[in-house]
Amino acid sequence: MTHGFDLVEGVAAGLEDRAAAWWFVQDFAEHWVAPLAEGDGWAEADLAAAEERLGHRLPAALREAYGRFGRRTDLTANRDPLLGPAELHLDAEGDVLVFRHATEGAAAWGVPLDELHRPDPAVVLGADGSRRPWLDRLSVALVELVLSESLHAPDAPADLLEPLDVATLLALEDGYVQLPFPDYPVFAAPAGSRWFAGDDVLLRADDGGALRARARTPEALAGLRKNLPGSWLKADGA
Repeated sequence: MTHGFDLVEGVAAGLEDRAAAWWFVQDFAEHWVAPLAEGDGWAEADLAAAEERLGHRLPAALREAYGRFGRRTDLTANRDPLLGPAELHLDAEGDVLVFRHATEGAAAWGVPLDELHRPDPAVVLGADGSRRPWLDRLSVALVELVLSESLHAPDAPADLLEPLDVATLLALEDGYVQLPFPDYPVFAAPAGSRWFAGDDVLLRADDGGALRARARTPEALAGLRKNLPGSWLKADGA
């Protein structure tokens, strides 16, 4: 794996508790994007202002994430962004604190108000007026957010394979390690997503028939395409 950073081990450790989650984000940023630095997090004054406006105390997990890397849009806002403190809001029913929006469609991730007292509360996903459970801990949802957003980083070595046929899926399962990530809820889009990793590559396979890939280097992406041949979207130009 990447210069002492093992993505599989890192995710496994990062899912243990919220402190470990932030260590994972720090290591991932250092090895795959750019190291975290002073000023990458929101100031206490920004968080306090959001709490005063909302009339609710933010959960510890959200405060900690904002304070460490909340301003790093390259980690958190390439497609379906983590909202800034000033953008946090309640949903239309007034009983969920929304912290992330889908760029396409009406989906939004949030924390039910009756969960706000928990340091690391459960997250729900809402779309078209309905809400369903997403992940049991906010820190896990934020690790998932960072991984998901990395797939859409502009100018990064990334690609999309579609359709993902049975033979390629079997080769993926045989040649790459599945990350120990909780199963997505069955209703979720992309439904049935599974995460995999190899040497300097991160992949998400969707039961809808697509494989998204992010590599640390162009060479690693080229190697992935050789290992998993198919209709890669950017194969001719990336």
